Amino acid sequence: MNLLAIDCSASLCAACVYDATAGRELGRKVLDLGKGHAEHLMAVIDEALNAGGLSFSDLGRIAVSIGPGSFTGVRVGVSTARGLALALEVPAVGVTTLEALAVETRDQLGPRNVLAALDGGRGEIQAAVYDAAGAVLFAPAVIDLNRATKLAAQFSPALAGTAAQMIAAAMPSQEFGLGPQVKTADIGTYARLAAVKEPGEKPKPLYLREPDAKPQAGFILPRSS
Repeated sequence: MNLLAIDCSASLCAACVYDATAGRELGRKVLDLGKGHAEHLMAVIDEALNAGGLSFSDLGRIAVSIGPGSFTGVRVGVSTARGLALALEVPAVGVTTLEALAVETRDQLGPRNVLAALDGGRGEIQAAVYDAAGAVLFAPAVIDLNRATKLAAQFSPALAGTAAQMIAAAMPSQEFGLGPQVKTADIGTYARLAAVKEPGEKPKPLYLREPDAKPQAGFILPRSS
């Protein structure tokens, strides 16, 4: 089975095609955009397919990063994945950025608990804890640094994500293994994870907090009776 993986959860606009049967990547394209995922994603997907010598009709599954991450980027990636899955009549599978970072940490450091944590700003940390086999010990949630240090003390994990150093610095008496300290995982990691997941509900964005941009109530017109 050939799988297309998409990630727009951070500054990267990334896609790769992956042979799930052989366990190997066939082609990829990654752009570091910051913004503008919607304008570039389909071209990125086309280049990944071309690199792998595949067309849309060769795909048997679509994978997508569902966040937490950029509200706009995650929405673009998920809507594209669901649209492609519907058009191609194949399943779509969602993978969180936190579980992908945990996988990369175990790839680097070996089997162990992993606290994957992203700095959400304003004192917020978006975090989850996974065991050595990838099972969820603490489900993705928004927490503060105090709660993060309690989780680190409880599970003795390796740390990954952009909040890893923050958590380690708050616990100077304890040593931690450190995984990738980035906002999102490599696109190939999303493909590997999605290849072994059972398709279930359609992927939807994992928003752990409210968006920064909100409508201004003063400009909302009253409804007419």
